Amino acid sequence: MADAPRPGTGRHLAFMSPLSGERADRLAADLARRRPGTVLDLGCGWGELLLRILALAPGARGTGVDEHEHDVTRGRANAAERGLAERATFVHGPAKEHLSSADVVISVGAYHALGSITEALRELRALLHPGGRLLFAAEFWEQPPTAARLALMWPGMTADDCTDLAGLVDAAIAAGFRPLRIETATRGEWEEFESGLAADREEWLIGNPDHPEAAEIRAALDSQRSIWLRGHRDLMGFAYLTLG
Repeated sequence: MADAPRPGTGRHLAFMSPLSGERADRLAADLARRRPGTVLDLGCGWGELLLRILALAPGARGTGVDEHEHDVTRGRANAAERGLAERATFVHGPAKEHLSSADVVISVGAYHALGSITEALRELRALLHPGGRLLFAAEFWEQPPTAARLALMWPGMTADDCTDLAGLVDAAIAAGFRPLRIETATRGEWEEFESGLAADREEWLIGNPDHPEAAEIRAALDSQRSIWLRGHRDLMGFAYLTLG
């Protein structure tokens, strides 16, 4: 019997966030337009957005940092395949230990590595070169969550774990940024992300229903799907803020 795939590898995903290729290409083009010399992606996953920026900014060098070794390995392989290995460096380790200044800084769903949203925004601002840009993406509440909905989400989730979109933008302004673009993930982007995140393990279950680990994996996937469909769907949004 085939070994069970690791959870959360994102093998079926282009990005480890609710992000379409179309939006990613536009964000990359916007960030590359100023001809950055350095790009830093903290919590980069396999660095797909970083690589798209480097492809559009031939003079730039980029560094991606992530704690998941398999993602870093995938990023290095993708960089080599696209002829970007000499300009893209992938570092395995905590973001906090690998901070450096840059013309463009990216933090997509990874602010927790630097503390709270407020703490992360302040630290990220300190990394930006004058005139630089930050792409900051984080969760927010589309509407105030009820206790009943919170109970259907991740254990220990509270209303204070997110702010609304206006509060998120206000936090960026309070940290010294100006919002150049404010955009949010669509339902379709969320569906692609959640379905893709589970796809490799769901496919494995279909082919290995009697595997000793099947029951445990089935229960984990059912829980993950329930948290999405009964818990945060249409309640938790994901914002992409381009900040200067």
